[in-house]
Amino acid sequence: MLNVALLSKWHVHAKDYAKEASENKQINIMKVWDEDQERGKQWAKELNVPFEAELENVLSDKDIHGVIVTTPTSIHKEVIVTCARHKKHVFTEKVLATTLKECDEILAAIEEAGVQLMVSLPRLTERFYLYAQKILDEGLLGELTSIRCRVAHNGAVATEDSEHGWLPSQFFKREETGGGALIDLGAHPIYLSNRLGGKVKAVNARLQQTKGHEVDDNAAVIVEFESGALGMIETGFLSYGCPDQLELYGTEGTLLFESRQPKELISSKVEDDGLIMSDQLPKALPSAMEQWVDAILNQSTPSIHKEDIRNLTLVNEAAARSHREGRRVELSEIQRGR
Repeated sequence: MLNVALLSKWHVHAKDYAKEASENKQINIMKVWDEDQERGKQWAKELNVPFEAELENVLSDKDIHGVIVTTPTSIHKEVIVTCARHKKHVFTEKVLATTLKECDEILAAIEEAGVQLMVSLPRLTERFYLYAQKILDEGLLGELTSIRCRVAHNGAVATEDSEHGWLPSQFFKREETGGGALIDLGAHPIYLSNRLGGKVKAVNARLQQTKGHEVDDNAAVIVEFESGALGMIETGFLSYGCPDQLELYGTEGTLLFESRQPKELISSKVEDDGLIMSDQLPKALPSAMEQWVDAILNQSTPSIHKEDIRNLTLVNEAAARSHREGRRVELSEIQRGR
C-alpha cells in the first residue's frame, strides 16, 4: 500500500487525480495540504481526510510515502524539491517547470533522493500513439517528413457564468502558470511530436492573447527536427468542438488520426491500406499513475522517461523565447544557457 498526500487543488486536474488515486487499491490518501487553506480544508472535507496547514508537517510524516502535486506551476520547484529532500515519491502534472534550468534542478534533487518522479503525459500510454509509433518504427511511412498535431478546446470562451469560460480563473494568471494554452494544453502535442519526430533542432512560435488574457489562449509552433522533418504544433482555449488531430507524412505513406482514433493509413508498403480497424491497435499501457505506483512498489521501469519530461520543458521554453523575441530559436541556445 502506498500512502499519499494530495498537495493543492490549484490545477484543473487535481480532482481527477484524487479520484484515480482513491479508486486504486494500492493507494491510500492520508492528508491534504493546499497553499490556499480554505480551498484545502473544503477538499479534505470532501475526501474525508485530515487537512494539514503546514507542508513541513505533511512531509515529516514517516507514514506518507508519496505526494500528488497539483500546485501552481510557479511553485513546482520549491514544493517538489522539498518533497524529494524528505524522501517522498512525486507524481505531478505537466509541465514539470517553466525553464530547463529549474527542470534540471528538480530532476537532480529527485535523483539525489532516490525517489520516483512521474509527470503525467497521458497520451504516451494511449493506443493511438502506440500505433503511430509502431507504424513509424516498421518503416511503413518511409522517411518521416512532416508532423501536424493539434489539441485544443473552448475553455476560455466566455459563458453566461464566467468571462473566463469553464477554465478556472487561475489558469490565466501568468505569475502562477508561467504561460497559457501552449504550456498547458499544448504540452500534449509537444511531447507527442518529440517522441514521433525525434530530437528538435529549432522552433518558431506565435502565442496569441486573442481575448486579452495575461497568457496566450491560442498558439502555433513550427518545429524543425534534427532529422530534417518539419512539425506543426497547434493548441488553444478558443476552439469549440475541435477534435484532437495527429497527421504523419512520409516519403512512402501517410497516417491520420482524429479524436485519437485512426482515420486512415495510406502506405505504398501495405496492400489493404485505408481505414484502420480498432482491433489493429496495440493495447494501451497502464496510466501514468499506475506506472508510478508500480515503479515504487515493484521497481518496474515506467514508459514515460526523464527525457520526455525534460524535452517538454525545453521546447516550451524555446517557444516562449521565440514568441517574445520574434525569431527562430535553436534549442541549443536554451541548453547552453544563452
